[in-house]
Amino acid sequence: MTEKKIRKINMLTLAFGIALLPPIWAVLAPVIGVSTGAVALICAGLYVTNGNKREDAFKISAGFLLGDLWAVIAVAVMEKLTWNPNVELYLTLFVMGGLAVIIGESFGKYIFTPSWLCGWAIGLTIMGPMSLNEIGMLPIQIGVAMIAGVVYVGIGVDAFQKFLVNKLTKKM
Repeated sequence: MTEKKIRKINMLTLAFGIALLPPIWAVLAPVIGVSTGAVALICAGLYVTNGNKREDAFKISAGFLLGDLWAVIAVAVMEKLTWNPNVELYLTLFVMGGLAVIIGESFGKYIFTPSWLCGWAIGLTIMGPMSLNEIGMLPIQIGVAMIAGVVYVGIGVDAFQKFLVNKLTKKM
């Protein structure tokens, strides 16, 4: 089989996997009470960018969940501070960003620092404009979507595509 044909099979099976599986999550997420379903696609993107390495799925997921927690802590800290909002934001990001990198890199076997920072950004984007009282179950919803992104969309689409490629290339 030619290189060109293999690339085409890879492209078409990936397109089919992306067309088929993530929309199922988009439909089911609100049914199970997750209003932040799109977060899964962002998290799957980081998983894929890391090379679809299943062996890194746990530490990528751990990083995302720590980022989610970090966002809640950042909202709480900024709510308690009484300075200029820009100073509060800068100092909170400075301190917590530095700590996330130090902790994440110190425990790199268990935490993927880029997913921690990405998860924190996701959490702050969604929860940042809210008060701590308004957040409610959002951190849980975000966390569920993050795990769905790594496991269902990331690992799931990759496994589905590999299955299809295997079946199609054996027949040729």
